[in-house]
Amino acid sequence: MNVCIGTLMNFAQALSYLLSLGHETLTIKLGLENTETLLEALGNPHKNFPSVQIAGTNGKGSTAAFLDSICRAAGIRTGLFTSPHLISITERIRVDSKPILETQFARLTGIVRAVAEQLVARGELQTLPTFFEHVTATALLAFARGHAELAILETGLGGRLDSTTAARADVVAITPVAMDHEEYLGHTIEEIAAEKAAIIRAGVPAIIGPQQDHALEVILERCREVGVTPVLVFGLNGAIERDSLPARYRDASRSCIAQLREATPDGRFHATFETPNGNYDRVLLGLRGRHQVDNAATAIELAEALRERGFAISRDAIVKGLEAATHPGRLELWPGHPPILFDGAHNPASAQALRNYLDEFVTQPVTMIFGAMRDKPLDQLAEILFPKARDRILTGIDNPRAASPEELKAAMPSVLEPSRIHEASSVSEALRIAREITRPDDLIVATGSLYLIGEAQRILRTPIAVAQGDLPH
Repeated sequence: MNVCIGTLMNFAQALSYLLSLGHETLTIKLGLENTETLLEALGNPHKNFPSVQIAGTNGKGSTAAFLDSICRAAGIRTGLFTSPHLISITERIRVDSKPILETQFARLTGIVRAVAEQLVARGELQTLPTFFEHVTATALLAFARGHAELAILETGLGGRLDSTTAARADVVAITPVAMDHEEYLGHTIEEIAAEKAAIIRAGVPAIIGPQQDHALEVILERCREVGVTPVLVFGLNGAIERDSLPARYRDASRSCIAQLREATPDGRFHATFETPNGNYDRVLLGLRGRHQVDNAATAIELAEALRERGFAISRDAIVKGLEAATHPGRLELWPGHPPILFDGAHNPASAQALRNYLDEFVTQPVTMIFGAMRDKPLDQLAEILFPKARDRILTGIDNPRAASPEELKAAMPSVLEPSRIHEASSVSEALRIAREITRPDDLIVATGSLYLIGEAQRILRTPIAVAQGDLPH
């Protein structure tokens, strides 16, 4: 099949076409067959470069950001695929750190669309691939045409049946597993861990980040089944203790051990990492929060695994990459009067990480803008986050899965003072209320969903908002 000729579309038309396939959060279809068939018809672009796949519930995006920064510091031309985006869908597909151009995105989406429609017409596909399947194929095609030397793929959902798994990565990692997306992955931590552990295959190095005991047992069993000796990251919180491991893993597993040194006033940690292959002393991490130390440790082990597979990644490149890493929307602080802290905490584990950061580094009163998806455990998120805020602004989000302000209010702890609870029908209104009730030296925290973060940042970057001068920009 000729993949050079596609459906001609501009960027707006390409985006409209993808959205016509159904919102990605409502039309999820787990399974590899569509993606594999589509990639084969596209000439198997993923076979043009080696790849790393990162699955997990929390920390996979940050780990991908650390690894991408390390590889670029080593002079490796990377392709980075992440989801969701904050403002533009082009953010999901980066070559050498830069989002692909809108014109390129439109052209490649047109090629994928044309191939998919031909496959349906010939009966090789029953239906058009989903939004996420299209975008995954577009990303892999972009990396091949952009001459990427390594692709770093953040798993969208689960692992076993996620589109990114069709790339058959050369190295895999699993970051901490927690309860999330139960309607798709299972209702126990063991079931969810099994879906993610399925990306571990024979002959493929597997890096395992800190895990809860039950999740770790499932992941280690998967490693045993396929004959892989995992590399284990020993977390700061003691989630993996060597003495608790099955005897067959205690001596065979390489590990990365991290120790904290000190932190900057805004929550960036100096940490020391020790692996059997090297020592990385007093590294100032580019990402804020104590939990990022574990993600950095996982990224170090991934980098060392890539080095063993022939990539020239020096110790200095690892240190430089860890210090230069950025990850928008995750404890991202915009200075101003007042400043705004953005964090897309969307499940209890990530909410607890945000709460820990606020407890440790924030002393001024907090105005919290909160919006979330209705299928999340809203009561748990509220119980973790809301006591830290002086004022809470509950807002709707422009997303069909989003909870209404009334639904959010129903999840509020009853002990909170009603006069400190505000409702906003839109993110724009929530930002306006926050500006009115927050003093210049206090802090606004926007959290609950990356979709909220993206919408808020898009509004704040408009010329009108920037011109006001009293909001960060």
